[in-house]
Amino acid sequence: MFERRTFLKAVGAATGISATGVDVSGACESPRNGSPSHGRGGAHERFVGAWSGSPVPPGQSGLSRTGFENRTLREIVHTSVGGSAVRIRLTNEYGTKGVTIDAATVGIRDTGATVLSKTNRTVTFGGEKSVFIPAGAVVYSDPIELSVEPDQDLAVSLYASAATGPATWHPLALHTTYISQRGNHTADADGDQFTNSTQSWFFLGGVDVIARKLTSTIVAFGDSITDGFNSTPGADHTWPDYLARRLTDHRSVHRSIVNAGISGNRLLHDANPGLSFGNNALARLDHDVIEQPNVSDVIILEGINDIGQYPPAVTAEQMIAGLTQIAKRVHASGSNIFAGTLTPTRGAKYGNRYDSPEGEAKREMVNRFIRTTDVFDGVIDFDAAIRDPAQPDRIRPEYDSGDHLHPSDAGYRAMADAVDLSLFKRTHRHTR
Repeated sequence: MFERRTFLKAVGAATGISATGVDVSGACESPRNGSPSHGRGGAHERFVGAWSGSPVPPGQSGLSRTGFENRTLREIVHTSVGGSAVRIRLTNEYGTKGVTIDAATVGIRDTGATVLSKTNRTVTFGGEKSVFIPAGAVVYSDPIELSVEPDQDLAVSLYASAATGPATWHPLALHTTYISQRGNHTADADGDQFTNSTQSWFFLGGVDVIARKLTSTIVAFGDSITDGFNSTPGADHTWPDYLARRLTDHRSVHRSIVNAGISGNRLLHDANPGLSFGNNALARLDHDVIEQPNVSDVIILEGINDIGQYPPAVTAEQMIAGLTQIAKRVHASGSNIFAGTLTPTRGAKYGNRYDSPEGEAKREMVNRFIRTTDVFDGVIDFDAAIRDPAQPDRIRPEYDSGDHLHPSDAGYRAMADAVDLSLFKRTHRHTR
């Protein structure tokens, strides 16, 4: 047992066999938190999350609205942890009809749309090369034998011959998704046929790897500041990316981390019509967080958009109640939860609701609660990590991306450095 209340100051906190040859017996029976171990190592290995992209409904226009027909998508994702095999999670949660993925592959990305020679693996689903995903559903692939390293790019290729209709997607990929000329190009190692591109992910919800049983998953749960808005595309400079590298370097901490941030997301209310900001945090908690594989820890940073976006207006008390409910549900699932303080918004270029005396009063009240409550298992003081000491309601200039709301790459690094890794060495207090 350990004391649930741990206040972290930002300054100084540094411190059956498939065709692939992988045992798939029951491997996709229970992908939720606490799922049994699988893979060639049996009881010594299990699935953990290596990457995720929280899904949102199709937009009003663009590729998510039109969908795809007789095209191959090659989607680039970045791993937080390595493993001996992978599985992918496909999503049609917000589709208007069933979608058939006729072929899929996964391999190690070289450059651009090119896959490293001899790493491109056929993905199967119950031993079949194609899979039907009903509207509203999620499917998991079989485990695919592929040695994956941490901090590595994977290329997941999906081919749909028939029109998909509107696509479930994640708008802010910060990596390129390549779109082919007509036809099935999933097996192509070169990228010659992938002549178009976008910066969003479609139908792909997650990539898990088989890792040592000691390893478990951290979920970073939040809005655009977790999603990495205004960080350098393709550089993997979100705060969860930086934290993943710290976790890799500290081998005594056996954790992966997945990013469940959605730009524009709110704690208490869904996105306004026409905006792809996702369902509210309370509504998406189970799917985007708790159902990730073998979750041990959650870091939540939500609420700044409840202050800055309305109608409807929310009070600080309502936000505190929402955060408390999330903590209770995470604890009930058997995981620990750490709360991040809300970062400064003075001068934010997204309307005066972010930059207002009323908004600042709400932010300060929520942060006081986070810093003093025993609801969470610890606090990560992101506010202290990037605020300007001379003007605490502003982001420090060197940590400001320029819009006075989102950090720069250096600011995201400072946020990751504010996480005390000893938090993740503690015994899990909560069990189901």
